[in-house]
Amino acid sequence: MIHPLACVDSRAEIADGVEVGPFAVIEADARIGPNCRVGAHAAISSGTRMGRDNVVFPGAFVGADSQDMKYKGEQSYLLIGDRNVIREAATLNRATGEGLATCIGDDNLIMAYAHVAHNCVLGNHVIMANSATLAGWVILEDYAIVGGLSAVHQFCRVGRHAIAGGKTKITKDIPPYFLADGHPARPYGLNVVGLRRRGFSEETMRDLKEAYKILYHSSLLLKDAVERLREQYPKHPEITNLIEFIGASKRGIVRPRRAAP
Repeated sequence: MIHPLACVDSRAEIADGVEVGPFAVIEADARIGPNCRVGAHAAISSGTRMGRDNVVFPGAFVGADSQDMKYKGEQSYLLIGDRNVIREAATLNRATGEGLATCIGDDNLIMAYAHVAHNCVLGNHVIMANSATLAGWVILEDYAIVGGLSAVHQFCRVGRHAIAGGKTKITKDIPPYFLADGHPARPYGLNVVGLRRRGFSEETMRDLKEAYKILYHSSLLLKDAVERLREQYPKHPEITNLIEFIGASKRGIVRPRRAAP
């Protein structure tokens, strides 16, 4: 299953059922799980740990050195789960910091020319569209979507089931379930289409719409709006997640554009 023109180091660990295309390179200390496919001219670098049933398309660079200027060649890792699709010319870097890892979960789609920088964490079922770019230490939670040509500032987070439109400049956290767009990113309501596709009930979406209004269209300060949500929805799992996300934010959440005086 390994093409004779591929370059696979004898110290790499290749599981059963792996296919490796011509001119692909797999370095020493890379580990490729069962039934993965590595396309022509793709490169899997040392320190990469890949689960099963992943597909790496031609020309992708997986597990290359961190581009962080603080990186000094220390041993770090790229951990990839199962059933991910990494499209043509995407670049995924290992972490900065001895023993640290960039982490990719399961069932993610990383489209062509997308970039995942050092120390990023992607959950499950994430989509990064073509040429979407993550700086270091970014977190994309489960089912998050980052549109094509968008850029995410270091240390930002995109919450679960949130979506950032194409060409979006993301310098603040995007709360779960919401839609953001623009340059810089601004909130534009609930991710209705995505939530409906994933089976959220109309009642839950109605509650999340109300939460959005309290956060963004009331006259309350953010801390007071969060307190109202806590009082109004004390046992609501999605709104509890929203409150916890906002409480943990270090960069602050995206905010609407202020009206001109």
